[in-house]
Amino acid sequence: MVPRVRLVDERGEMIGVVTRNEALQRATEAGLDLVEVAANADPPVVKILDYGKFKYEEQKRRNEARKKQKVIEVKEIKLRPGIDDHDYEVKMRSMLKFIEEGDKVKVTMRFRGRELAHQEIGMNVLMRVRTDLDKIAKIEQHPRMEGRQMTMVMSPK
Repeated sequence: MVPRVRLVDERGEMIGVVTRNEALQRATEAGLDLVEVAANADPPVVKILDYGKFKYEEQKRRNEARKKQKVIEVKEIKLRPGIDDHDYEVKMRSMLKFIEEGDKVKVTMRFRGRELAHQEIGMNVLMRVRTDLDKIAKIEQHPRMEGRQMTMVMSPK
């Protein structure tokens, strides 16, 4: 408990530094609540307002902020080492769309059978992806082998 507080009335006007009891009395006369809005200030700032309405509006502001947030997802694109040009372009369009929407892209190069003996072909395809997306994306995880597949993660710049 502090003996003096900085008071703001119900109209938002600064009253000034008053005793705590005087602030409580003014709030009672106005038929409203006395709410501490800045506890760390010296002296603490209190405001005369309707606490229920204050909590409701604060909740509305929080919900509005949550609506505007973008949840970043990781989208996965699966490729094969012998991918043809047209198939590559279709996959590239998807990757561009994902990155423009603000999502991360995990590019997975899957090897089957004898393809494992020629991992450099898969690495060349991943490097081609990297150079094609270089303007709008950065590499978050460089290509690395995980069992029978090679993965690389890219995120928007």
